[in-house]
Amino acid sequence: MDKRYPKTLSQGANNTVIALSSTEVAKLFTEDTRSDIGSEAEKMRYANRINELVVKFVRLDLDEAKKWEMLVMERLYPLDFRTYEYEARVLQMDVFEEELKQLYEAGFVHRDLRRPSTEAGEIFDNIFLTTQGIRLIDVGISAIRDTVGEKLFSLYVAQEKEELAAFKSYYLSR
Repeated sequence: MDKRYPKTLSQGANNTVIALSSTEVAKLFTEDTRSDIGSEAEKMRYANRINELVVKFVRLDLDEAKKWEMLVMERLYPLDFRTYEYEARVLQMDVFEEELKQLYEAGFVHRDLRRPSTEAGEIFDNIFLTTQGIRLIDVGISAIRDTVGEKLFSLYVAQEKEELAAFKSYYLSR
């Protein structure tokens, strides 16, 4: 994605996230991104009903002048976890693992804790440490058990638990 948009915060394989204000960001769905804004919004709403681990959905919107479909979310301000003592990081990790477990039990799996090795960016780009604790962004490839069925859901959870183990090692060893 070579095009730069005003107030760009990040760019992924399919979408750009821009700042709208000090409290909101928008994931832009422009042209044919191969992403489904409605599906992503519904997955975010689903996770938000369970706990506060996944970034909060605000609304779907349209910038008619620019022809941007926008998934509007709360704006998170990530912190550098290395500024926290090891003991604090252990506690943050315990809470993170418990919140992930709650999501799994309720039928939601994030599926993107660890970036594919073919994508640019930090290995755990979708995990933010904030003043409220560890948070997840980008539910584009997340899955809901009722939609994908038990077999796929179980496979996705098993894969995510492997990613979680890698993240835990990374987070606590730094």
